[in-house]
Amino acid sequence: MTIRSTTEEVKRRVSNDGYEIHIVRYPDGIPNWHLVTAYLKLRKEVFVDRLEWPLFHAEELEFEQYDTFDTTYVIATQNMRVVGGARLRRTDQRSGGGNLRYSYMIRDACLGLLPGLPEDLCYHLPPEDEHVWELTRMVVDGPPVVTKLILETTNEFLNAVGANSVLFLGSPAFLRMARGWRWPAASLGPISGNQDGRFQVIECPVRHL
Repeated sequence: MTIRSTTEEVKRRVSNDGYEIHIVRYPDGIPNWHLVTAYLKLRKEVFVDRLEWPLFHAEELEFEQYDTFDTTYVIATQNMRVVGGARLRRTDQRSGGGNLRYSYMIRDACLGLLPGLPEDLCYHLPPEDEHVWELTRMVVDGPPVVTKLILETTNEFLNAVGANSVLFLGSPAFLRMARGWRWPAASLGPISGNQDGRFQVIECPVRHL
């Protein structure tokens, strides 16, 4: 993968499987912002329609307060069709206005700002650090290789922007999967759950290339 700069769109083509992984961020990724729209639609199809999670949605899209123009998206396509994606936010970012300003999902849940998510996700309050990022809302409509390619490309992007580690909110199976791919993942809190299933906070150091 060639990274022209940390502010431009980063693209990785995987010719053997026909998958293409895009990192889209504002403003350089505006020409490909239709991929973000398709990713939000895929989230609605999987999380709301298929899994019946009680998430806000409108116009066939699932989105929330963390889907802003300062969010980075990692999106997988095959033959121009979006088949997976994830959302990346730096943990020192802020969104919203007035008295209520959001940081990122894991920290805000621990602060009790997100009804429906447990406050005891982490043993300690997670950081606000420009070198630590959060990856959430991963969705894949395809084989496990798509998940792996999204994570590999995420690591390459985070390495390029000088990140040290990335936090995930995923199922216990995700921790086992990451370790199986030789990612030295570690849990930051107990296994929790709600009506949507079981999950825990996981941290992975960025592998330097």
